[in-house]
Order: sequence, then structure tokens, then C-alpha cells
Amino acid sequence: MKRALLGALFGIVAATSAASAQQFTPTKPVEIVVHTGAGGGTDAFIRAVLVALKKDNLLSANFNVSNKTGGGSTNAMSYLRDKTGDSHTIAVYSSVWVTDGLVQEAAPVTIDKLTPISALVLEPGLVVVRVESPYKTLKDFIDAAKANPGKLKQSGGSVLSRDAVVRHVLMNHTKADWSFISFPASGERVAAVLGGHVDMMMIEPSEAGELIRSGKLRAIAQIADQKIEGFPDVPTIRESGFAIPNVPQSRGIVGPPDMPAAAVAYYADLFKRAAASAAYQEYLKSTQLENAYLGPAELRKFLVTYQDQLREILKGAGIKVVR
Repeated sequence: MKRALLGALFGIVAATSAASAQQFTPTKPVEIVVHTGAGGGTDAFIRAVLVALKKDNLLSANFNVSNKTGGGSTNAMSYLRDKTGDSHTIAVYSSVWVTDGLVQEAAPVTIDKLTPISALVLEPGLVVVRVESPYKTLKDFIDAAKANPGKLKQSGGSVLSRDAVVRHVLMNHTKADWSFISFPASGERVAAVLGGHVDMMMIEPSEAGELIRSGKLRAIAQIADQKIEGFPDVPTIRESGFAIPNVPQSRGIVGPPDMPAAAVAYYADLFKRAAASAAYQEYLKSTQLENAYLGPAELRKFLVTYQDQLREILKGAGIKVVR
């Protein structure tokens, strides 16, 4: 009898816990942390995603973007660490959230210590110059960099963001040398190219598209395994004659350490429904992004592989890796 009562009691507790997990919804505005400033790649991405989610009536709470810039992803990740166990804070990761932890010995937190929620997209990139530039191809730029070591300049963001890593990989492969000028905001990077203050930059198609169509920028190469649909005449880096590994850019959602399972389930379900929504699909198509949704368990596995892949790319580019 006692055993039966204990079994019944356990069943009630388990059912109550499951119901609580299923019934979780935010009780206050949700903070979405990004490591870039306003208008930067990650900032622009998640704001556009939120617009799509609102259009398809998928949001049951207010979601506010919070820009935690500085130190690549370090400040944003430290902020998440301070929110350990919180159910109303999530963040958008990108490749720099992985590379920072691989090269910074004193990194306060690494991405494997955060709570995986959802992978969202894989993002190609473009190598662009201003339309008046003498460089019509990536080979033109590389040849000029070889002939004038250290004289040419590339604008970019964090020194360990995808554009900076691609630079290291290309320089290591070609033995060319050019400078990397870091700007905190995307608009500053673009303005530096348009104004002729730097010679080249690497940018997401969503940021570059209108500037290319209006004749202000010229795309000279694609950072992708396969050509982007919207730029069929622009060769990939490999097609340009440089056999380097593609440096992938994944964006997705993570939570603070020890985020409650109920909150993880809520956000994972939200972004799973988003991945299938009409407005979100249209946004991905218009920005040349690849829908790469993964749930929490799959994302945890993916991040291990992603970290291994970026570690080998960094080593191949001659960058010291500490993890």
C-alpha cells in the first residue's frame, strides 16, 4: 500500500512539473543580448527576426534588444554569466562567441558554459570594395597587398569576428599582408569603405545588398561554400583561386548558465515555430540566409563541432589557440 501511495505521489509531482514546464511564459519583457552596436550584423539580424515574429503573431511578450558591446563577445557573455538561472534573458551568438573563448586564456565564460536554445541560420558573406576601386577581383586585391605589404586596409568589427578570421586565413595562405581597422558600428565600417579610408571589407549580404544594387559597392568574392542566389556572377573565394576552408557564420540563441528547463522549452518552441513561419521565411529569402534551425540538444552537439572547426581554422591561420 505504502509503495502504491509513493508511486501515485511521484506521478502527481512529475505531472505537475511537466505541466509547469509546458505552461511557462514570460512574466516581464525578455532581454535579448547582442554583442554588436546598433546596426551591426547581429543587432540588425535579431531586430528583423523580431519584426517577422510580430508579423506572424508569434510573440506573447515584449522582446527588447540590449547591446552589450566591447571585447568582441566578452562583455555580452560576462553579462549572461551574471544572469545565471534567469528565465527572461537570452542572447544571439555568432562565430565570435566561439573564437573569443578559443584564444582568450582569461575569458570569463565560454560558449559551452551557456545554455543552448536554438540555432537559427547559416550566413554567407561578401568581400566588397567601393565601386571606384581599382580592384575588380579578389586576386587584384591580393596582388596589390603583396606588392605593398601593410599598406592596404580592411574595415571590420571585432578582431576575432568572421571577417577578421577570413583575413588571417587568406594572408596565411597567400603570404599577402594588409591592415585590419576595427570599428564598433557597422555603419562606420561601411562609411570607411565608401569614403576611401579603407580598401575593402567583408560584409553580410543583407547589409551590402542595397549598396551594391545602387552602384556604391562592388562585390568581388563570396564567403560561402556555394554561390549565393542573389549574386550569381560573383565567385566564391575558392572559385577566385584561393583554396582555403570556408569560415562559417552561424547565428542562434543561447541562454544564461543554468537556465530553467521550462524557459528553454518555451524559447526553443518559439524559434521552432518562427523557422516555419511565412514572414520569417520571406526575411531569410530576401537576405540570402540559410534556415538552419536546431533545437537545444542538437545545438549543443553542433556547437562542439563548430568549436572544433573554428579551432582548426584558427590554427591553420597561425593564430594561437589556448583551448
